[in-house]
Amino acid sequence: MTLFLTSHIGGSVRKDGQRIPSSLITDNNLVNNLKTRWPEQAKVMFIAANPKDIEKSESYRNAFLYAFPFHGMTIKTYAVCDCRNEDIIAQLSNYDVIILSGGHVPTQSIFFQHIGLKEKLDGYNGIIIGISAGTMNCAEIVYAHPELDGEAIDPKYQRFIQGLGLTKRMILPHYQMIKDDVLDDLRVFEDIAYPDSYGHEFYALNDGSYIIVENGIETLYGEAYRIRDGQISMICKNNESRIL
Repeated sequence: MTLFLTSHIGGSVRKDGQRIPSSLITDNNLVNNLKTRWPEQAKVMFIAANPKDIEKSESYRNAFLYAFPFHGMTIKTYAVCDCRNEDIIAQLSNYDVIILSGGHVPTQSIFFQHIGLKEKLDGYNGIIIGISAGTMNCAEIVYAHPELDGEAIDPKYQRFIQGLGLTKRMILPHYQMIKDDVLDDLRVFEDIAYPDSYGHEFYALNDGSYIIVENGIETLYGEAYRIRDGQISMICKNNESRIL
């Protein structure tokens, strides 16, 4: 198995309120690293974050059926696993590439548990691409930091949940976008993530940065930060890579 833990891979942009296909993000050699591993005429399965959000699933379908071939990564079959077709997960081993959607982390986690994804991935030998929430849910223990109104102050909201167990890295995507965000009158990082990092270690990735997990080695590409025991430090710069 080769695992791509990404913050965002591109593939679509918003124009006049509509999402239209575009190229993938090429920063930090992402496309080239995908291309060297991508099989000819790949069978691709996309697994939704919210199985009921059919519009989002179709938006991803339209984007990726253009974006990957645009860069020379051919697709033979593209299947979607959501509320319309969740039984297809039983055929997961027949697919070369699995894409784990972005979205709301706890919602996606519930769907993954419902379809038994962790068990289905045992022994899988293809490519897995996590995007945002999909990346976060790949962890053994997921840090599901609050992101919706009310979650930061809800005493019942679970910030640490069980994940797929594909990596031990707890990842926070879109760092360049959310580093100054405020939720429920709390700063997302200074007031939420930093205190939660005591006894834990989080990896904050900018869009265009990612981690490849392959043959037991985890390699970080692009600008990223480690948050541990209330402190943050840059551990990699754009156009650089390092083994974690």
